[in-house]
Amino acid sequence: MIKMIALYKHPENKEAFDEHYFKTHGPLTAKIPGLRKMDVTRIIGSPMGGEPAYYLMCEMYYDDMASFKAAMKTDEARASGKDVMGFAGDLVTMMIGEEVNE
Repeated sequence: MIKMIALYKHPENKEAFDEHYFKTHGPLTAKIPGLRKMDVTRIIGSPMGGEPAYYLMCEMYYDDMASFKAAMKTDEARASGKDVMGFAGDLVTMMIGEEVNE
């Protein structure tokens, strides 16, 4: 499986961030064709102690790279991308990964 991973730094206003993320952005992203699963994790600590560098992580799963590339060309993916840049562009780091089960 291919995953797009979004890591969000701590927002200044966590309540406003959560309101937008969970009521607008998450549902918008969930509509992307080909998205198999979406896991959202609130980061609550670090094994080294102190405040963690990130606030939230979202993992979005696709069957394979071809499915992911096709999904990214859809209107739904463009809407999700535009939304995330609008409310969290300075907070988010995105990456693409491939699950390795060895």
